[in-house]
Amino acid sequence: MTTTDSLFRGRLKIIQKKKGYRFSIDAPILAQHVRLGATDIAVDLGTGCGIIPLILSLQTPSAHICGIEIQKDLAELASGNVRLNHMEGKITIVHGDMKDFKSYLTPGTVDVVFSNPPYRKVLSGRISPEEERAVARHEIKASLSDVVSVAQSLLKRSGRFVVIYPAERVIDLVLRMRASKLEPKRLRLIHPEQSSEAILAIAEGIKYGNPGLEVQPPIIIYKPEGGYTDEVKEMIGN
Repeated sequence: MTTTDSLFRGRLKIIQKKKGYRFSIDAPILAQHVRLGATDIAVDLGTGCGIIPLILSLQTPSAHICGIEIQKDLAELASGNVRLNHMEGKITIVHGDMKDFKSYLTPGTVDVVFSNPPYRKVLSGRISPEEERAVARHEIKASLSDVVSVAQSLLKRSGRFVVIYPAERVIDLVLRMRASKLEPKRLRLIHPEQSSEAILAIAEGIKYGNPGLEVQPPIIIYKPEGGYTDEVKEMIGN
């Protein structure tokens, strides 16, 4: 059973399963922080249903994006979404393990790598009995170390890595990025409400970049009276 959802005033249609993995607000927020040039080659590590490549291709039609997904059903769903939106010449979906990328991508050739990776360590929190959700949320098939290492290998010198991750694990993320020569250059925290603690963070690193971090204004998801803030509405295409 699937649903078909529309984004950006009907310009984008996304088929998702009713049960199992469904993208959350993390994905369109991350997409709005991935800056693509007209001729850029970009890679999405763990593309799910293909939501982020689809949004980016809508915004920068001349870029080429490869989405890697280890779960077969999700990779097939992502491929179907690419066809549904007539983006076959712009987006390539690969069913495979990101750690085996050398069988279909050349190291050091990618301009931008982005990811909304599994957030939780395997032994932390309740693991969903539904495999798709479990793999998407927990480091079962890929760890933070795997994601950062693959990004570093794929990127050109001065290539960009953009990732969304839990605020409580920002130190893990930043240390791992710096250790892999992906120097953190931008950081933006995401809060559910103005008065609440941050729950997520978006970080951008530059391969072999110079030290110097820009901490950008926070994103607030909900207005005090309820409903999304104007900034978030814009990000999700409402």
